[in-house]
Amino acid sequence: MDDRLKTGINAEPVSAERPAAHPAVMHTDNRSLARVQALPWLLFILMLALSAWLGWRAFGAKDLGDPLATSLVAFEKQNSLTVFSAQLAPVVASNDSRFFGTIQSRQVAVIPARVDYTLDLSQVGAERLAWDADKHTLDVQLPAIKVGKPNLDEARAQYLREGIWISRDAQDNLTRKNTQLAEQQAVKQAANPVLMDLARGAAKDAIRQNLAIPLSVAGYGDVNVNVRFDGEKAPQ
Repeated sequence: MDDRLKTGINAEPVSAERPAAHPAVMHTDNRSLARVQALPWLLFILMLALSAWLGWRAFGAKDLGDPLATSLVAFEKQNSLTVFSAQLAPVVASNDSRFFGTIQSRQVAVIPARVDYTLDLSQVGAERLAWDADKHTLDVQLPAIKVGKPNLDEARAQYLREGIWISRDAQDNLTRKNTQLAEQQAVKQAANPVLMDLARGAAKDAIRQNLAIPLSVAGYGDVNVNVRFDGEKAPQ
């Protein structure tokens, strides 16, 4: 009789196709599962650290640099700055004499002219700048404004000639004299105190804008820029 019938136990031999679970294999699977579960936490920690670093760079302590150096860089980009232009119309007259004074001619001219007022920013060094950190104020001392050479628009000039007979040479001579006189007259008119005050006011506004914007971009916020020319009293 079959031994299985004797014992009453329905025993079944272990099949070769279903090997018993090995403890070492179960331990390896558990470690792989742990690594998979820990990966999201590791990525979260890395992202948190990156966010903290970026936040420190954006809102943490900063070295804004030297405001005077920032201002000087703004000046260096504009070595010469035209701050004002005046449109003038000098009225001049000249005479011409020919053949021992027997032939006289005269020419009156109105020649439009434009005069530019410029600042030589290459003369503005650190010694002309003063930064007050407590008041958040930058003081700037500028050199004198330069009055440029008049630009005559002879194409729009108007002439009135007087004389019995005006030769080509006489006309050229009268025009040449009037041109020289118009340049001289334009320089004198451009130096008028009213025009000079307008030019200085325009220069101060231009310098304030040219300095306030770079300082704001550099991180200094709203900066008060006080501008004065050589010979003017410093603001109290």
